[in-house]
Amino acid sequence: MVAVQVLGSILEAVGHTPLVRLSRITAGLRPTILAKVETLNPGGSVKDRIGLRMIEDAERSGQLKPGGTIVEPTSGNTGHALAIAAAIRGYRMIFVMADKQSPEKIALLRAYGAEVVVCPTAVPRDSPESYYSVAERLSREIPGAFQPNQYFNQANPRSHYETTGPEIWEQTDGTVDVVVGGLGTGGTMTGIARFLKEKKKSVMIVGADPEGSLYSGDTIKPYKVEGIGEDFIPGTIDLKLIDRIVQVNDRDSFLTARRITREEGILVGGSSGTAMKAAMDVARGLDEKTLMVVILPDTGRNNLSKIYNDEWMRQNGFFERFPRQLVHDVVVREREMPELITVSSKEKVGRAIDLLQEHGISQMPVTEDGGGPGQRLVGSIQERTLLDRVYRDPGLIETTVGAAMDGPFPTIAAGAHVDEAFSTLLAGATALVVMDAERPVGIITRLDLLEFMAHTRASR
Repeated sequence: MVAVQVLGSILEAVGHTPLVRLSRITAGLRPTILAKVETLNPGGSVKDRIGLRMIEDAERSGQLKPGGTIVEPTSGNTGHALAIAAAIRGYRMIFVMADKQSPEKIALLRAYGAEVVVCPTAVPRDSPESYYSVAERLSREIPGAFQPNQYFNQANPRSHYETTGPEIWEQTDGTVDVVVGGLGTGGTMTGIARFLKEKKKSVMIVGADPEGSLYSGDTIKPYKVEGIGEDFIPGTIDLKLIDRIVQVNDRDSFLTARRITREEGILVGGSSGTAMKAAMDVARGLDEKTLMVVILPDTGRNNLSKIYNDEWMRQNGFFERFPRQLVHDVVVREREMPELITVSSKEKVGRAIDLLQEHGISQMPVTEDGGGPGQRLVGSIQERTLLDRVYRDPGLIETTVGAAMDGPFPTIAAGAHVDEAFSTLLAGATALVVMDAERPVGIITRLDLLEFMAHTRASR
């Protein structure tokens, strides 16, 4: 009989998040890339790890007493983590947020009984109107108030040194080579780096940073990605532990986040898109022996009105190149949807070569068993890599396709915007399989997009 595990409170469910192998969005990249899925914390983000830790430290030091008030400037996730712990422990909560945060994040904090004060984004940090300054003022004015201050509280990086870092080490059996994650307070990556570099000095730590943030540029400017990037250097980051910082713009962050959700089935926020785009950029220069872990810090449920809203994406210029064109338009282009040519993994490589020649194509998906509606796509045959392998081993022609195939092509919904197809193919994929619900119905290559652009321009 299996014993039933009962947790004392929801706080005991924080951490021990899984590593998930990414296969579709990483197609064409040589390293093994695993996602640390922090969306599976109770509050939906990596910040759950620091919320209770900061409250417990304040209780031990006497800074937070029963009936006290927690005041914190937050982009939403740290507030949510603190709100969960505060609700259980009976503290009053006041969270100060910038006005660029999604309505869902504000509503979420209020659901826990918190008060939310919204401040303008486009002001300097030292402005009396900034959400940092307002939080400081409220902390001084309210009797019994305590500000955890995730930007300078060393419980922030320490919680990741004690939990996230060890989890990654154990889950990869010490074989991790690269860790990529967004930089905000820097606590997550500092804590992870500190632990892993003690275990293995060669581990590369990569910080992903929004365009407009101080970490990766000299010019500070507004950006729309939430939860990462700074206009000052927090006390919770040790930049000496960060080996490389990769800058990512809003558009790439949001389109990549949408791809993670649609291709890997993991609903993530914009900062996850930033981390994933940086990871893909770095992975292009690494070999197949490399094991990379990318931190997916939060859920996309708080972004349904923004990055998962096509109208919001269009209004903000992220679908600006072809605002009304769908992937379906590229594949169809005034004709019937062409039959998708596939080959079974059980066929001989020679048969796959015959199909490529017969249909005048250079690549095609591989199915589990013979093609047809509902068949699972398990790989791809690509002319360039197949030629290299057959040249090295001519006997490969007599083996099965399954023994010679590459990884599966990324997929894209027929109703997705053309911009997403451009983003994916420019990121390194050689082709995309177009899906109508669960059914593969076509394929898009870079040449298809070039022809589409030429056709669109000629028709204007």
